[in-house]
Amino acid sequence: MAQSLGRLFTLLSFRKTHLSRQCVQVLSGTTLKRTLMMRAVPILSPKPRDFSLPNPSWGEEMMRLYNYYSSQSEVETEGEEEQGSQWTRLPSYNRSLKYAIGGVYLSKIIQSKARLFTRNIKHPGAGFEYVVFFTKDKQRCVCIFQAGHLLEGPPGHVHGGAIATIIDTVTGTHASLLCAPVVTANLNINYRSPIPLGSTVLIESTLDEQEGKKTFISCKITSTDGSKLHTEATALFVSVSVSHLLRG
Repeated sequence: MAQSLGRLFTLLSFRKTHLSRQCVQVLSGTTLKRTLMMRAVPILSPKPRDFSLPNPSWGEEMMRLYNYYSSQSEVETEGEEEQGSQWTRLPSYNRSLKYAIGGVYLSKIIQSKARLFTRNIKHPGAGFEYVVFFTKDKQRCVCIFQAGHLLEGPPGHVHGGAIATIIDTVTGTHASLLCAPVVTANLNINYRSPIPLGSTVLIESTLDEQEGKKTFISCKITSTDGSKLHTEATALFVSVSVSHLLRG
C-alpha cells in the first residue's frame, strides 16, 4: 500500500513539474507564442458588458426615466437606512451558465460572445433597448423600453411578437428574482393599442401569487405618463431544477 501511494505521489509530482516546465517554455518562447497567449486571455476571461446602461441611441424620454429610477436607487449616507433605495437596477450581461457547476468558467470559454435573445442585435437602437429596475422586496419590477426600427410589424408600429418577447423577458426576469431558475408555463396577452416605433413605454410587472413551484405575475405596458394602456398580460412561471435546464 505504501509503495502504491509512493508511486502515485511521484507520478503526480512529475506531471506537475512537467506542466510547469511547459508553461515556462511558452512564456519564454517566441514573440508569436506570447502574442497568441495575450490574444487568448480576453476569450478565456472576457469583461462582461452591461447592456442596460445608456448608449447614444437612447432618446430623451428613455434617459429621463432612467435617471429618475436611478435617483430612486441612491443609497443614503453610511450608517443610515437606505431611504432612497426603492428601486434597484438589474444589470444585463451576456448569457452565462451560472446555475451549472463551474458554470461561470464554462460561460467564459464556450459562451463568451453569446447574448440573450433580446440583446442579439448589435447595432444600438435597432432592436430592444431596455433597462429593468426592481423593488427591495422584489414584489414589483419596472422596465423602460424603447423599440427600434427592426421590431416593426404594422407600418410604423411594434410587432406583436416583439411585444410578447419583451413581456416574457420582463416577467421572466421578475420570476427569476423570486425563485430562479424558472421556465414560462403560460403567457396570456391582450393587445389594447399599438406601440409606435421609436417610442418609449413603461412595462410594469407585479407579483400576484406564489403557490409551491408556481409564480403568478401580471404585467401591463403603458405610455410613460400612464395615460394610455398598450398591453395587458398575465404569466405563470414554474420553478425547475438545474438538471432540467441542462437537459433542455
